Amino acid sequence: EPLRPWKREQLGRGYDLSAWVEKTTLEMADGIIAVSQSTAADVARLFDCDPATITVIANGIDTETYAPHPDPACLTTYGIDATRPYVLFVGRMTRQKGLRHLLDAVPYLAPDAQVVLCAGAADTPDMAREFEEAVARLQQQRTGVIWIPTMVPRQTTIALYSHAAVFCCPSIYEPFGLINLEAMACDTPVVASAVGGIPEVVMHGETGYLVDPDLSSDPPYGPRHPEQFAQALAAALNRLLADPALRRP
Repeated sequence: EPLRPWKREQLGRGYDLSAWVEKTTLEMADGIIAVSQSTAADVARLFDCDPATITVIANGIDTETYAPHPDPACLTTYGIDATRPYVLFVGRMTRQKGLRHLLDAVPYLAPDAQVVLCAGAADTPDMAREFEEAVARLQQQRTGVIWIPTMVPRQTTIALYSHAAVFCCPSIYEPFGLINLEAMACDTPVVASAVGGIPEVVMHGETGYLVDPDLSSDPPYGPRHPEQFAQALAAALNRLLADPALRRP
């Protein structure tokens, strides 16, 4: 796990074990399947592997399952105002998923925009408290900041995708970014970080917008200028929020 140094927060010394297992397994393997060209390049660069043994087979989703399926009752359940557009985040509360950067972008969003955070399973109790406090501050500053802190059924996620004006994936590391495919299959445009395999999934200006987080080359590989990244995320989100015609598939 050389590109996930923040996992040490969750795993402690177990991080050393997982990193050793990953390295040993990859370097002994006769064949390696990578989920993206980016992951294949990382494996070839970071491990003593013959690039000829690496095959890319991209992740995929079932588009009969992930398809537009509006459910107004779902919005009512979570207190989402159906008359106001919302930005949706779906993911775990981890450094990798970049939720912190989306929260930093919220003050720059259009005043009528809602933000729906379907975020649970924090890596550590301290991280859970950090995000809880950040969300509480935002809720004091503006209406329409809605946090769903539990894992929800797939059909609920699909309904949330289907009603969202825009989906945001602010990750600082993604081998592929399957979540973006799920959103796009539900006819929801995406604003995502231009990291890892995401640019192989989100076509800038066609299926969404990519935002460069300008990551540091040193661990923990976070944005060099977090505030600029947050503002750039907000600018891309606002562009889609302001133009319903642009959001249509």
